[in-house]
Amino acid sequence: MSATPTRKPRRSPPEQKTPGLGASLAPIGLKERWHGYWANQRQVGKQTLQRLLGEPASTAMTVLVIGIALALPLVMMVALSNIEQLGRGWDGSARISLFLDKKLNDRDSEAFASRLRQRPEIAAVDYRSSRQALDEFRSLSGYGDVLNSLDSNPLPAVVLITPKDKAPAQSRLLLTMLSAMPEVAQAKLDLEWVQRLQAMMDIGKRITLAMAFLLVLGVLLVIGNTIKLAIEARRDEIVVVKLVGGTDAFVRRPFLFTGFWYGLGGGLVAWLILQISLLLVAGPVSALAGLYDSQYTLMGLGFGNTLMLWFTSGFLGWMGAFLVVGRQLKEIEPR
Repeated sequence: MSATPTRKPRRSPPEQKTPGLGASLAPIGLKERWHGYWANQRQVGKQTLQRLLGEPASTAMTVLVIGIALALPLVMMVALSNIEQLGRGWDGSARISLFLDKKLNDRDSEAFASRLRQRPEIAAVDYRSSRQALDEFRSLSGYGDVLNSLDSNPLPAVVLITPKDKAPAQSRLLLTMLSAMPEVAQAKLDLEWVQRLQAMMDIGKRITLAMAFLLVLGVLLVIGNTIKLAIEARRDEIVVVKLVGGTDAFVRRPFLFTGFWYGLGGGLVAWLILQISLLLVAGPVSALAGLYDSQYTLMGLGFGNTLMLWFTSGFLGWMGAFLVVGRQLKEIEPR
């Protein structure tokens, strides 16, 4: 009995995979990553702003505290800037007073004043004779009866010099040169009030910088404490996000935007407080300037400084949140 050979089963040919069917992974390019990153930034920023606007009472209180803290040094800085500008406008009144020798008659005194007008380092010369000086002193002092009883005029002729170069060093150099002239009995530089004003301005600037530093620290603490409370209120939500694979950067982003919006809102409030303050004092300042025949007007921040204020306030808010949220998120981990 012969054995029948066994047939080997035929293998079916491998199925051809149709391209385009089934799941596949494709690499994401740098351009797509960049667009996705900024799209997420815009979305998170919009959502955090809507969340803050949905809680107007608590948001307004925090923003007002930040705005008042920023407005205090801001108002002082603008006030110092206006005083400094006013002082620069009055530098021309710091003049040199030349008291001429009483032996000179009016003709010689006027000739001496005319020669001074020709000097290139002198901007203006105001001559007052001894009689004019006596009449001015009589009208200002109120001692007319006493002066009328004098046998002779005790006041000399005066020449008021306005230096062309208003620098204190150049004014002192001109004073030394004029004092050496034989026609001058005494010379005086009326520059002490300018130096006192500059010294007071320096003190004011240092006080303003110290106050700004302390209030900036206060703003960071306020924003940091507010963000800390917001993190505690959303602790369960953060745990769930981390359980499904959310990174710390993803969790941190909404709180950073929250701090930024708080800071930016505080900057807007500080700007409004400054504008209201300028409007309140603009009228009295204009009236005072009119008494001195001046067209001086108050200066505000300007467009560039206003943008700098808003940028700085927003950055302070972001920084306050950044300093707190990283440490807080490390303490919140799923168990």
